[in-house]
Amino acid sequence: MYDESLTIDQVLTRLREQPEAIATTTAHVPAAGLQRAPSPATWSVNDVLAHLRSCSDMWGGYIARIVREDHPTFRAMNPRTWIKQTNYPELEFGSSLKAFVAQRAELLDLLRQLPEGAWSRTATVTGAGKAPNAP
Repeated sequence: MYDESLTIDQVLTRLREQPEAIATTTAHVPAAGLQRAPSPATWSVNDVLAHLRSCSDMWGGYIARIVREDHPTFRAMNPRTWIKQTNYPELEFGSSLKAFVAQRAELLDLLRQLPEGAWSRTATVTGAGKAPNAP
């Protein structure tokens, strides 16, 4: 899936549809069910949303920087590290989902304004683990 080549329209569609799918899927789940993990080694629905918000914080910020700057260099932070600096896992699901929807709308607004050539902008990212084919 990660090596699947997508068109710009497909990327924008997936980014738009994800929050809608989460809202639809969880609309009739009681609040307690969203907070409760099915088993000790798994995440609750709220944990998954908290992780998505953390990813959006990190990667959305990186995307904005790549758009604003000519080939920026920055150190990557794992969203699992970042989430420890937030209260996302403790938040009520509905308000957290609203924040995620707003965050995603902001990213979509930024991306929709880009000319096609800007989609190939690059950055140098450090601290993100081994480079491909590294020994």
